[in-house]
Amino acid sequence: MSRLDELIAELCPDGVEYKELGEIGELIRGAGLQKKDFVDNGVGCIHYGQIYTYYGTFADKTKSFVNEELAKSLKKVNFGDIVIAITSENVEDVCKCVAWLGDDEIVTGGHAAIFKHSQNPKYIAYYFQTQDFFRQKKKIATGTKVIEVSPAKLAKIKIPVPPLQVQREIVRILDNFAELTAELTAELTAELTARRQQYEYYRDLLLTFNESTGDNHLTDGRTDGIKWLKIENICKKISSGGTPLKSRNDYYGGSIPWLRTQEVNWRYIYDTEIKITEKGLKNSSAQWIPINSIIVAMYGATAARAAISKIELTTNQACCNLQINEKVADFKYVFYWLSKNYFELKSLGQGSQSNINSEKIRNFIIPIPSIEEQKRIVSILDRFDVLCNDITVGLPAEIEARRKQYEYYRDKLLNFKEKSA
Repeated sequence: MSRLDELIAELCPDGVEYKELGEIGELIRGAGLQKKDFVDNGVGCIHYGQIYTYYGTFADKTKSFVNEELAKSLKKVNFGDIVIAITSENVEDVCKCVAWLGDDEIVTGGHAAIFKHSQNPKYIAYYFQTQDFFRQKKKIATGTKVIEVSPAKLAKIKIPVPPLQVQREIVRILDNFAELTAELTAELTAELTARRQQYEYYRDLLLTFNESTGDNHLTDGRTDGIKWLKIENICKKISSGGTPLKSRNDYYGGSIPWLRTQEVNWRYIYDTEIKITEKGLKNSSAQWIPINSIIVAMYGATAARAAISKIELTTNQACCNLQINEKVADFKYVFYWLSKNYFELKSLGQGSQSNINSEKIRNFIIPIPSIEEQKRIVSILDRFDVLCNDITVGLPAEIEARRKQYEYYRDKLLNFKEKSA
């Protein structure tokens, strides 16, 4: 019998009470803190956005500071308090939290709540990561573009409250498990990074041709009839899409996949976040894009990135959609070429985000060896691609398996028989 089993048998043999957060502590909404308020030194602060991007389950040092005068007007966070992000762009992130374990009093502001309590702070923070907590918060989350959970509703969420000795033992186990998982993941991630560097090396080697002779480094001096063509000369069709009017609710919530620029992210597209209706399709002037088309983002943070459509879909107007002429070029060869030359294509853009237009993409030059040579190059790169990127095999799958194993045992440890009333 483990130490945890012994404690449960001794201290809560009949089960554990499930209590609302509002019964075991106080939830206080923050207000008033913005990123522009940050200073180099002063009173430590946690901005709600940093809970998603910077902090882990707990922290004893802050990334940011505010001056003492502003800190007086902000909500105070003391040792053991839980800082919760109550606003997010999605349900998955809303209510992410960090337990403050620092000795100094710090502050937080808008879009965050502070949970003051007398339980083990790490225990509470770990529970906020469980599937049971997720199911409860999903029911009380409101909004579409911006998701929010109010402190009043959050106070109604029920969690198991075993004796503090049991909480401490669970935290000890999870801390050790989390540390071991982090070490293993770090080793796998380092290996994955090395494999990706190897992949990029061979990709660049395979796709680096001598423009005057047509040679690349792995063809033993063979030209294979290489031609240097514009992208538009290897396509059956090049098109962009459109966006339905935001004011018309009946244009959204349909069954037609509609891809936005920010979803173009290097590899394959199997689904889209937003679906539109037939009315929305007609209103936007978007067109159906067939499977195995190359989609290149033209605007925003993803400008010049390419992906392959693995479903029929439509896109917004900031996507350049290339339907490749299979008699001239292999679509994967084109995708690998664009990925390899991402920075060169992006450099042709304008503005702070290097926005490009379809004309730049149409006139971008690509070397075209024989179809046989293209397929040979693709077969080599596909093997590297699977090893590095496929979530079902290779190193990414190993990393994902470690993460799921940790989550499984965490949720199991934090699941108790409920004590009868």
